[in-house]
Amino acid sequence: MKNHLAKQKPVHTWTISDVGEWLCKNGFSQYKELFCDKHKIDGLALITLTIEDLRQPPVQIPVLGDIKRILAKIKTLRSENSCFDSNASPKGKLNLKKLSVSQSSSSCSDEDEINSFSADCTDYVNPRKMSPLEEDMKNAVVSVYFRTFVSFIYMLAVFLLASFTLAVVHDRLPNTSDYPPLPDVFLEAIPFMPWAFYLCEVCGSIMLFFWCIIIIFHKHRLVVFRRSCALAGTIFLFRCFTMYVTSLSVPGKHLDCSPTKYGTFYNRLIRALEIFTGCGMALQGVRTCGDYMFSGHTATLTLLNFFVNEYTPRRWYYLHTFCWLLNIFGIFFILAAHEHYSIDVLISFYITSRLFMYYHTLASAVQISPSDDRRRRFWFPLFWFFEYGGPLVIKNEFECLCPTGKCWSVKAKKRLPILVSTFLLNGGLYHINLLF
Repeated sequence: MKNHLAKQKPVHTWTISDVGEWLCKNGFSQYKELFCDKHKIDGLALITLTIEDLRQPPVQIPVLGDIKRILAKIKTLRSENSCFDSNASPKGKLNLKKLSVSQSSSSCSDEDEINSFSADCTDYVNPRKMSPLEEDMKNAVVSVYFRTFVSFIYMLAVFLLASFTLAVVHDRLPNTSDYPPLPDVFLEAIPFMPWAFYLCEVCGSIMLFFWCIIIIFHKHRLVVFRRSCALAGTIFLFRCFTMYVTSLSVPGKHLDCSPTKYGTFYNRLIRALEIFTGCGMALQGVRTCGDYMFSGHTATLTLLNFFVNEYTPRRWYYLHTFCWLLNIFGIFFILAAHEHYSIDVLISFYITSRLFMYYHTLASAVQISPSDDRRRRFWFPLFWFFEYGGPLVIKNEFECLCPTGKCWSVKAKKRLPILVSTFLLNGGLYHINLLF
């Protein structure tokens, strides 16, 4: 009987002689020496053969028709045995599955065999079908819009938590009469400038304006926006812990800070909403105390500066230089206003810059070596979720969103960097004119 061996015992338990018998019964006796004597192909090796194995060295069958017929017979073997025999041991199942994943995936990717073997390869690698709930969850994770929405909600939730933490740490503020300002080299050297803190927020507003324009016109705007929300949320989540665990005394006697001002939960919640709606900015009339380790204004300035420099072409050096100046002068204005200790600013700059670089370095490393997905999912769950299935290393290309749907690339417009830089600088000057 032609398929006697397949019905008698599972194909992955065949010996080399069984494979030779199968070749002879199916009309491939001329390849018995090649398969059995030379390459020692048993049943497990037989059903993991792909078109590339038969076409390329060392097997390299010269007749295309024989390659197609052998693959068709192997496909029949797989379907008759369902890749795993019900009476086979669990150990045999596991070994067969592990050895066949890489081979079957390469077979499925071949253009000549994708139509005839795609369904077979899917069942062969993963015979268990997903439930509708699992499919919905997978589609939701893969959805770019869903992950972008989650990143935005994550950032808003962290900002609200940070606002509530600000109200809590205000009540834990040390008494200014018992705990005077700590010695600080920079604060002692820089005279107090009451207007400097407002200029710091103007620098941040200008870079935020730049960043919004970049997100709107960037070709990969969803990826850029998602990374902005993810990094901002993570940095300020860490800031919530550092603010709460250690309460430093006020850095200057000019600050009107009295502890136990928002003692009840209701008062703290109302204060948190005031800080949240005012974005924690003095320009919006929000003044906070106790949030010294580490500086949120420095983190915002640094993060905006790094994002603008990362997601704009290198030849936009005028814009890059201007953003670095805004970052540096913004930090100087924070110290000149005596709103933070120097250590607050230095640690904030270090944490923000390192986290930004680590995130993008990890994205580049995953792009080069996409293996170890399970380990990455365990150690970097947020990174895995926000970057799952999306482009990791993106090109800085821009497009104009117009009603007709026609878009043009920045590469086709040589003068666009000059025009955009001029437009952004004019927007920054407009913000300064509004202040004064």
